[in-house]
This record gives sequence, structure tokens and C-alpha cells, in this order.
Amino acid sequence: MAFAFFALAIFLLLSLESDFYASPVSAASDGVQITYGSVIKLMHERTKFRLHSHDVPYGSGSGQQSVTGFPNVDDSNSYWIVKPVPDSSAKQGYTIKSGTVIRLQHMRTSRWLHSHLHASPISGNLEVSCFGGEAQSDTGDYWRLEIEGPEKTWRQDQRIRLQHVDTGGYLHSHDKRYTRIAGGQQEVCGVREKHPDNIWLVAEGVYLPNSDGKAESS
Repeated sequence: MAFAFFALAIFLLLSLESDFYASPVSAASDGVQITYGSVIKLMHERTKFRLHSHDVPYGSGSGQQSVTGFPNVDDSNSYWIVKPVPDSSAKQGYTIKSGTVIRLQHMRTSRWLHSHLHASPISGNLEVSCFGGEAQSDTGDYWRLEIEGPEKTWRQDQRIRLQHVDTGGYLHSHDKRYTRIAGGQQEVCGVREKHPDNIWLVAEGVYLPNSDGKAESS
């Protein structure tokens, strides 16, 4: 049942897309659980830009696919699929606890949200990129979910941080913007200290119903 729902959701997402934009199929009501297989947009709390990627490489650093903050709510390149790490026992539809290590797969290119020790283009912090593919993923794609507040199971209305496992950097954005290839888009990078600018919330998306009846952590 969950698989059929997910397949239908992806079909609808893709069928609604133009070359550059698509409206979300479903925006969750406050408090809905985020489960593996859900397709989400992450919104930077302070600036309201969405975590975004497209098949444009960085011109420096790793040269991998760039990741930015994007101002337009409706762009389909801001959708990410929530996936477990390969050695997890989690299945599609399972809920996710604070402290769990997850991966985020970019829906349009199938590459993974990734970080490493290369310097980010504008601020010189840790570069955040997209890397690999369906059959290519490593620990550079691993992010630990940290939920702010007392609730320990990931829900749509919660403030979260994502800490990169290999480098310790928190997924971060700020007002520094690109002027050329990604003109008007914000830099996304990793910083090793907690800061108000590494708080994110789940915004638009397609949310799979809970199929486990409990929260899973790795």
C-alpha cells in the first residue's frame, strides 16, 4: 500500500513539472510524521529559502553538483527523498527518531546530499554538494538528524539540524548569495558550530503514512 502511494505521488510530481517549476502535490498539515520514502522540501528557517540542487557543477572545490538555497517555493529541483543508510533495518514508511543517521536523495538527479573538506565557494566553510547516484553512496552522504525541543520523532512542524557525520559540519545557509551561475541563490555550506542559521523545517512535499507503528533509530 505504501509503495503504491509513493509511486503515485512521484508520478504526479513528475507529471506536474514544467522544465523548471512544479507545484507541490501535497503540503502536510502541522505535526504529520516524516517517514522514509517521503519526498520533502527543506526550508531554511530564517531566510525561507529551500534547499536546492540542479545539474550544475561548482566551478571550484570538488567540481561536484552544486547545492544552494532557492527563493522560489515552486521549483521541482528542491525535492529530496528521505532514505535510510544502507546498513539500517529501516523500511519505507518507517518513522525517524532524533539522532538517526539518514540520507537525502535529490529527486531530479538521484544524487545524494553530500559534504567533505573542500571549501565552500563564497564563505570558505565546508562545501555541500550532490554526489553519486542510486548505486553509488558513501559515508559522505550521511547526516545525523537533531530535533530541537522535547519531541523525539521527526514531524513536519519541527525545527531540525542536520549534522554531517564525517566532518561534524551542520547544514547551514545565510544571506551570502551567488552573482553568476546561480545568481540570487544563497550559499549552502557546512559549519561545525551550532548557529541559528543551521535550523531547517520540512515544508512542501509528499508524505508516506507511517507503516511501522513506532519510531526507528540507527
